[in-house]
Amino acid sequence: MKKLSVSLMALTVAGAAQAADMGAVDEPIKLAINEWTGQHVTTHVAGEMLKAAGYNVEFVTAGMMNQFQALADGDIDATLEIWSSNVSDEYAKKIDEGTVVEIGDLGLAAKEGIAYPAHVADLCPGLPAWEALKDCAQVFATAETLPGGRLVDYPADWGTPGADRMTGLELPFKAVPAGSEGALIAELRASTERKSPLLITFWQPHWAMSAYDVQFVELPAGEEACFNDPAWGPNPNAINDCDFSPSRIFKASWSGMEDKWPAAYEILSNYQLAVEDQQPMMGAIDVDGGQVEEVVAAWMTENEGKWRPVVDAATQ
Repeated sequence: MKKLSVSLMALTVAGAAQAADMGAVDEPIKLAINEWTGQHVTTHVAGEMLKAAGYNVEFVTAGMMNQFQALADGDIDATLEIWSSNVSDEYAKKIDEGTVVEIGDLGLAAKEGIAYPAHVADLCPGLPAWEALKDCAQVFATAETLPGGRLVDYPADWGTPGADRMTGLELPFKAVPAGSEGALIAELRASTERKSPLLITFWQPHWAMSAYDVQFVELPAGEEACFNDPAWGPNPNAINDCDFSPSRIFKASWSGMEDKWPAAYEILSNYQLAVEDQQPMMGAIDVDGGQVEEVVAAWMTENEGKWRPVVDAATQ
């Protein structure tokens, strides 16, 4: 762990000399489906590209944090939207073992942070500066968090990045995990409609950034030393007293995929998706009520020039 306008960046392939072998076309390629809409869009676009190449595809529900053992075992063949800011230690172990391999960046320009709907700045003067939260935490308090304020954090199985910032910066807030991405959106909608206070862990690209005029709190820069050296930053006694690290969004596969389906591996390795393509599809699903399969199918038809060259380069 986005009304977003995610755009599939124009896809380019550095000239493949010849088509790759299709491999085991009689066996389905299993792609992981994680917990958020943007990832569903990313994965279904990739799946449709593989189908256009002649492969069978299965979509397998898998938790973001616990999918890597299945990937290492070959029970899942690829996962296509890993955010560096909340990847699990298990992922690093599987990379070190060689059972999981990275297959390139997805191409989405991303940011994560502590955020609020724009009207909240009127309730907490001094925002977006993070120090303002020290003096107005009570504005965000609920019965669950008194005397501190409430931060609505990512769902528990996405990690605790918001809670880590509250601790690192010694801010008087209690982080309360949201139940799902949908619950995060519900919080933003309710806050915007009622003009009520809300502090939330959030990310872009996401359609809600523009729909609810979401702003990021300005935190100290997320430098590497912040996460390892307590002496770095405004709190000399803690790490994580800074913003999120710049997020990298990338793809990974089972280590046996390249040998089993060479052309599919090439397609997924070269596949990229731009924010300006992904976000509108997310909005069509989460705001307009469209089905991911129908929204992606319409995008594929209207944007064949963006994805077809990647498929053709691997298969012709």
